[in-house]
Amino acid sequence: MSTYILAIETSCDETSMAIIKDGHDEIATVVLSQMDTHANYGGVVPEIASRMHIENITLVAEEVLRKANMKMDDITAIAVTYGPGLIGSLLIGLMAAKTLAFIYHKPLVPVHHIAGHIYANNLVRQLEFPLIALVISGGHTELIYMKEDYSFEKLGGTLDDAVGEAYDKVARVIDVPYPGGPLVDKLAHEGKDTYPLPLPLDDDSYNFSFSGLKSAVINLVHNEKQRGQDIIKENMATSFQNRVVEILTKKTLKALKEYDVHNLIVAGGVAANKGLRERLTKECLANDIHLIVPEIKYCTDNAAMIGAAGYFAYKLGRRADLNLNAKASDMLH
Repeated sequence: MSTYILAIETSCDETSMAIIKDGHDEIATVVLSQMDTHANYGGVVPEIASRMHIENITLVAEEVLRKANMKMDDITAIAVTYGPGLIGSLLIGLMAAKTLAFIYHKPLVPVHHIAGHIYANNLVRQLEFPLIALVISGGHTELIYMKEDYSFEKLGGTLDDAVGEAYDKVARVIDVPYPGGPLVDKLAHEGKDTYPLPLPLDDDSYNFSFSGLKSAVINLVHNEKQRGQDIIKENMATSFQNRVVEILTKKTLKALKEYDVHNLIVAGGVAANKGLRERLTKECLANDIHLIVPEIKYCTDNAAMIGAAGYFAYKLGRRADLNLNAKASDMLH
C-alpha cells in the first residue's frame, strides 16, 4: 500500500506544500515565492516573510490538493519543517501542520530542513549508500557522511559565513542586485580570474570559512576605488567563484577518498550553481564517483524535498505531538 506524505515548508520566504508518494514520486508541489517583495529591501525581512506566510498558507494548501486531485482522507501523514530557519516563518508552517494533523487525525512527522535538502536527491534517483552529502545553501555549508537512510554524521561545516551568504554579501559589494548568488554565478561565466583572492581555510579539516574571502573582496574593491579604478564585475565574480568552487571540490573529494565512498550528492540552494556543477561533474567522472545533483527546482526551498525526507522519517517511526516547536537553529540528527 502506498504512503502519501503531505509536506509543508515555510523556513524562510517560500510558502510551499507538496504531496509525495513513497518518498520518490512527486504528485503535486506548490511554491509561492516572496522573492519579488524582499528584493525591494535587498534581502529577506523576517516580519514581512511571516505575514506573507499567514496570507498564503491556506491558499497553498487548497491548491496542492486540487492539483493532486486528492482529499485529506487520502493522506497518510503530514511532514513539516520544524527548523532550522526564521522562527516566525517556521511557526506558520508548524501551526498549519498541527491544525491539519489534529482535525484529520493524521500522524505529524518532524523534518529537519537539511534532511529535506539531502532527500531532494531521492526525487531524482534512489539514494545509494554509503554516500557523502555536500550541503550548500544561504545558511549552511556542511559535509555529511551517510551509511544508511536517515543516518547523518557531520564531518565538518562552516565556521562563519555559509557559502550562499558569502555570495550575497560579495554581490552587494560589487553592486549586483538581490538575489545575488545566481547573478554572480552568471557573471563568473563571462569574466576572467584576474583578482588575487585567497583560497579560504585550505587545511586538512572538513570545515569551511568564507569570511576571509569575503573580506578580501571588500578590501580589494575598496582599494581599487581609492585608486580611482573601476572593478570589473565579471572578473571579480570569476575570481571569487573559482576560489569557492576550488575549496568545496577539494574538501569533498578528500572526504570521498578518506571514507572510501563512491556516491556523492549535492544539496541546497547553491547546488544550482553552474560553476560548481561543472567542476564536480568533471571531477566525479575522473574519479569514478557516482554524482547526483537535484534539478534546479529542487535546489531552492520547496516542500517536495520535505515530503521525500518525511517519508523515510515516517517509516522509521519518527512522530511529534502537538507540542512540537520551531527551532531557529538545530543540529541534523
